[in-house]
Amino acid sequence: MELSDEIIINAPKERVYAALNDPEVLRQCIPGCEELIKHSDTDLEAKVVLKVGPVKAKFGGEVQLDTSGAPDAFSLTGQGNGGAAGHAKGGADVTLTADGPDKTILRYEAKAEIGGKLAQLGGRLIQSTAKKLAGKFFKSFAEVVDADVAA
Repeated sequence: MELSDEIIINAPKERVYAALNDPEVLRQCIPGCEELIKHSDTDLEAKVVLKVGPVKAKFGGEVQLDTSGAPDAFSLTGQGNGGAAGHAKGGADVTLTADGPDKTILRYEAKAEIGGKLAQLGGRLIQSTAKKLAGKFFKSFAEVVDADVAA
């Protein structure tokens, strides 16, 4: 499964990049996130509760960041396990482009693979749920960063 989109955030690129690396901001924005622990600048651990169709599961997972292209781009890879519900792994490439002094265009391309009960639900349901969750994350992220800039 692949997803891609872009969103305009009302903040300078450096502030957007800093927010993408702030565990508290990410915790607020990730749908269903109960806990996000930063072990190092490149390693995070998350606990997330998600409902996909009739399946509700608590996932525990790890995320690794590659910040070698910072602050213009970075990528992340991760994997999670939801017990009997299944497992998921994937990653995303994110690019940040300044749009004037106070706006940033955030583009992402994400890929994911799922297995277990979740994989049996059907591609259309998984795709639409993943798109909805990504949309929720980036809408929340833009609102948090915009509110931070306004304050």
